Amino acid sequence: MVGISPALTAALGQWLDHERALAGAAVNTLKAYQADLLGFLAFMTQHHGGAQGLAPLAQISLGDMRAWMAHERGRGVAARSLARSLSAVKSFYRWLAAREGFEPTAVLSTRAPKFQPKLPRPLSAPAASDMIDRVGLQARDPWVAARDAAVITLLYGCGLRISEALSLTGADAPLPAVLRITGKGGKERIVPVLDVTRDAVSGYQRLCPYELTPTAPLFRAARGGALAPRAVQKVVEQARLQLGLPATATPHALRHSFATHLMAAGGDLRSIQELLGHASLSTTQAYTAVDAAQLMAVYDRAHPKA
Repeated sequence: MVGISPALTAALGQWLDHERALAGAAVNTLKAYQADLLGFLAFMTQHHGGAQGLAPLAQISLGDMRAWMAHERGRGVAARSLARSLSAVKSFYRWLAAREGFEPTAVLSTRAPKFQPKLPRPLSAPAASDMIDRVGLQARDPWVAARDAAVITLLYGCGLRISEALSLTGADAPLPAVLRITGKGGKERIVPVLDVTRDAVSGYQRLCPYELTPTAPLFRAARGGALAPRAVQKVVEQARLQLGLPATATPHALRHSFATHLMAAGGDLRSIQELLGHASLSTTQAYTAVDAAQLMAVYDRAHPKA
């Protein structure tokens, strides 16, 4: 494994297990962590000219960290991605230093590169409605069309991530007035369900040719298996092209639209944080920036002195 000792390989595996069990990290997050750490260790192996083990890792200096970051930027890694990799490295070092009893200051004091946070790119309310309508007309089989419309309505009507919508089972249908959703990090939240969303899922449920048993996936693929996220993305891509919407009109943009439209209608930040399942309020605050940007755009268009 990229020239690292068996002891360090075991430590990396134990840290990932720790993140899964205690921090509740999702599978995709763990894969990203592992890739980030392996890339970092591969560089240090080459940089120092020898396999990395627990002892050499404890001796890494601030200069080594800067060399790694310069190498990453030199091969075209964006500042945002490098900041994520550095965060993974720091998290691993905190855990390893506590276990092995060394001082991790050099790693933990390394500054992340500055980057401009990306603002969410929501759809307008009419575009979101058009998207749902268009998706419901694309498939030849009526049950598939109803399924696609139901999934997209869930993303926009409840602010769900694709993974959350596709994790619903037959036990969740017909949808109740509120859904209990388990999101990132095992964080549970309660999400109200609009009548239009319940109707869309009920319509799909009536037409679905497969038995929706309590433990089986609610949303099925054409052959009866679980519906894959990529299938939802492709459906939205097709609708986006037909409607002339920008490339930012993705399934996740519908979740952004849910939050932005609530904010524009006077929803308070704390409530929207709870509905989205954000662990930090700072994540939800991005939507205040979106709302402010829209406000300034109106100002620039309408004010006589703009």
